Amino acid sequence: MKVKSTTKLSIFDTFKTKDNSLTGEAKRQRSIIHILSSNANPAERTRTGISQKIAKGQGNIWKNIYSGIFRDLDEILLPMGIAEEDGRLPLKRGPKALQEIGIPFYHLTRKGVLIALSIKEVENKEKLLKEFFLEGNPNEKSFEKILINLSRTSPNFTYSIFQKYVKAFCDDEIAELLPFDFSKLKNISDESLIIQKEIIEAFLKLSKQEKDEAIRLLNEIT
Repeated sequence: MKVKSTTKLSIFDTFKTKDNSLTGEAKRQRSIIHILSSNANPAERTRTGISQKIAKGQGNIWKNIYSGIFRDLDEILLPMGIAEEDGRLPLKRGPKALQEIGIPFYHLTRKGVLIALSIKEVENKEKLLKEFFLEGNPNEKSFEKILINLSRTSPNFTYSIFQKYVKAFCDDEIAELLPFDFSKLKNISDESLIIQKEIIEAFLKLSKQEKDEAIRLLNEIT
């Protein structure tokens, strides 16, 4: 049985019968966002370039996955404002009309950058985090300093919050990703967030010796 949200963004969709493994659609959308969040050159950010890059990583033939990439971009990521056209590359071959207009390549919008921060496979998150806050409104910027500091000292914790935020959107528990506001998570029941908050609050009350002992205990089990 497939567990799927009613939104079109499927990056967290899983199969119940496969130990919560991500669906092919989820993996494909995550891969597209991953490529668009990287320093890929324009040719690698066209539909064909994205297909070739993903296929190479899978040991597949790019033409076999092109239709899926085309659909994800044109029916999901572009209409939802997650990605947008970043320019066009000239064509040397093919129909004259197509040569004149060129082929589009894409990049992530601000919403897309926020989603990229929630994807484990994306590597350059610190750069993306700074990029995300460049155009933030005053309320969004109030989160900037603490999140950047936390991302340096506790990256797994920091980006797990972004993951929960974006997943809540995919599960229709948050209506809109932007404006960005973590308080939208308040009405969402998430035991892991409650536990993390409890640990932080308890840790702050401990003496130095008790903190050292707690850290030693955690080192034994992680």
